[in-house]
Amino acid sequence: MVLYQVFLAAVVVGAFTLGPEMAEAVTMGPSLQKLTWHYYKVYNTCENAENFVRHQVETFYKNDKSITPKLLRLLYSDCFVSGCDASILLEGPNSERMAQQNRGLGAFVIIDKIKIVLEQRCPGVVSCADILNLATRDAVHLAGAPSYPVFTGRRDGLMSDRRTVDLPLPSISWEEAMAYFQSRGLSVLDMATLLGSHSMGRTHCSYVVDRLYNFNKTGKPNPTISKSFLSEMAKQCPSRARKGQTEPLVYLNPDSGSSHNFTSSYYSRILSNKSVLEVDQQLLYNDATKQISKEFSESFEDFRKSFALSMSKMGAINVLTKNEGEIRRDCRRRN
Repeated sequence: MVLYQVFLAAVVVGAFTLGPEMAEAVTMGPSLQKLTWHYYKVYNTCENAENFVRHQVETFYKNDKSITPKLLRLLYSDCFVSGCDASILLEGPNSERMAQQNRGLGAFVIIDKIKIVLEQRCPGVVSCADILNLATRDAVHLAGAPSYPVFTGRRDGLMSDRRTVDLPLPSISWEEAMAYFQSRGLSVLDMATLLGSHSMGRTHCSYVVDRLYNFNKTGKPNPTISKSFLSEMAKQCPSRARKGQTEPLVYLNPDSGSSHNFTSSYYSRILSNKSVLEVDQQLLYNDATKQISKEFSESFEDFRKSFALSMSKMGAINVLTKNEGEIRRDCRRRN
């Protein structure tokens, strides 16, 4: 992992301190190269667009720190389906946001508010897709992550169909998860890094109960779970909810809890067999991801740098640019 550390440090330093051409080269990828560093400044269409976004995110964050995991999940749900085209924001009975896998999504109001502000200052210029990427970057930074580079110039998608939503469940196997990430142009390192966003936020108990009570249909808990943690989780997620009871939510990382801090303790919990989700714990079952988890648990700075790169790559999946798509006036509806 020493070579990995040297390479990662060199790439991130380049992405953060060198000019736009070099930054684009070191964070390479076909989709990312279609975007532009500080697009709205370069083309003089809305010079302060990124400042407007940042100010709104800071205002929301002061009142509700949970906006960070909400925006992270919203961006993930957008980019991993048809690409980072803000299709997740479209309303309608057959829209992506109505798919079962997207239940509980939040942060729509934040994007709407930012869009209203930008439409007042630069009408018809800043895409909803760029707003979602920039807002997520700023919220993650406020929670303790680095302010990674977001290249801009995305346009908004025209289609939204929940039948195309193939987001995997948290019980997905390691092999299936890796194939899923690779199909989006992401690596083993990207997968292990982006799962680290589970260092904050909450999830429904329905995504946890199988590994607590009926792992692989055995009628028993997952034998790898720490016994003390199993007892703790069983109190929060009973095998059956009482009639009329709202399904409980649990923190993805109890160490972070309601503070929603960006932290490497997520990886320490994996190594201690105290992960909430099966997809997280499975990072321990593969030699490569186990080694990455050890590295990140020991060096928060390595995790932060890797997260910066992987978020930049994820935000460039199948982007629309130039004459593709449109710039929505209302993020919830096509023009």
